[in-house]
Amino acid sequence: MKALKSLLSISLIVILVMSFTAMALAQDLDIIPIKVRCRAKPPMENWRGLNFLVAEKGLNADLEAMGDPRRVKVEIIQDNLEWGPYVTEFVLGYGAGEAPDIWLTGHEYIGVQAEAGRIIALDELMKEFPGFDNVIDSLWNSTSYKGEIWGIPQDAEARPLYWNKSLLKKLGWSNEEIEALPGKIEKGEFTLYDMLETAKQAVDKGVVEAGNGFWTRPKNGPDFTAFYYAFGGQTIDAATGKLIFDKDAGLKYYKFFYDAVQSYGSMKCLGIGWPIWNGSIGSENRLFWVAGTWQWAEWANIYVKDQGGEDYLWENFGFGLIPAAEKGGKPNSLTHPLAYLISSQCKYPDLAVALIDKITNYGPNTRHAIASTHLGILKGQTEYKFYKQSRLLSEALYMLDYTTFLPNNPYWGTYSTVTYEALAAVVSGDFTPEEAVDFVVEGLNRELGDKIIIK
Repeated sequence: MKALKSLLSISLIVILVMSFTAMALAQDLDIIPIKVRCRAKPPMENWRGLNFLVAEKGLNADLEAMGDPRRVKVEIIQDNLEWGPYVTEFVLGYGAGEAPDIWLTGHEYIGVQAEAGRIIALDELMKEFPGFDNVIDSLWNSTSYKGEIWGIPQDAEARPLYWNKSLLKKLGWSNEEIEALPGKIEKGEFTLYDMLETAKQAVDKGVVEAGNGFWTRPKNGPDFTAFYYAFGGQTIDAATGKLIFDKDAGLKYYKFFYDAVQSYGSMKCLGIGWPIWNGSIGSENRLFWVAGTWQWAEWANIYVKDQGGEDYLWENFGFGLIPAAEKGGKPNSLTHPLAYLISSQCKYPDLAVALIDKITNYGPNTRHAIASTHLGILKGQTEYKFYKQSRLLSEALYMLDYTTFLPNNPYWGTYSTVTYEALAAVVSGDFTPEEAVDFVVEGLNRELGDKIIIK
């Protein structure tokens, strides 16, 4: 008993000594708070922020090993605030001197924030971290502005054309024909107008109701730009950085949507709320639709969970690229990477970039990719053990070979609003395609002046 008491006393002394040592060491350490602001849809996208908590431990271990007295303490602010208020929050926070150190946002906001001086270019800081070389090269185009890199991609995505296999079967398609559709799209053998023809057949034969042959997203967003690109449209001039609107491509673009509604009776989705739009995904109410790869996780975990989740999706849905506009043409997709930006108010940008380096790796990025069904951002990620276990991510990654981006330009918001207003008027029947182009040209010239090139 005495021996046990003696041992306990010695143990207590050791613990006290260790505690005092830790306290003494702590007095010599410089605790650096790093605030990280993320937008994420729970629970699928939670790793956007949570990965930083894991990274904090790894970075602090590195700092300790190299004798650096600094230690980071990560604070995460993460919610699903709408994009408009989310960006406004950052701008107001910056004005009050309270901007987050690391800000996750869509890459298209880089231009305006860089011009305002609210974020910093990262080229020099990134040179210290060779792990960034593993990022797929094309993704850096999305975070570049005026020859410099301003953000580090967090995820990638594709926005495929989806279809309901069971409805195609009701139209007489065989299993072999359905399975061959992605390849036919990739080769330019199945075009946008082939899709509308198929959608019209579905309406005419009562397979779907009028207006349910082809759906887009229900409100303004990046997806529409992929269709403009399909018809040869350009959005930015590489030499000057100015925005471009191509009237010939624009006319074809608006005519396609005019035809989808007025000639083929296949589209009536604009203005529908997202809960209704997503909520009807498990019913046979639409033949073709455009959505993001990340929505696959939403559908599986929320909207068709009781019908079998992902197994239900694989049994009933197929997907491919956005078809080419003409036979033999090139299909596309649009990638809208979110990126981590560093505020110019960040006092320790080297530590902020070091944290981002920790999560720009196969394990952390795959955690997010698998949970949210976003595409990975790293070279060779399809060979990473846990990534390749996801059938969707493995089968969709080829779409990055066909991807396009929104332009990084401070005036993209104005451009997007004007061109979408014209689209909504075409879909409602208030504009002809020609009137839509006239509306866009007049609106962009009025709002942007010499900041827009009209071709």
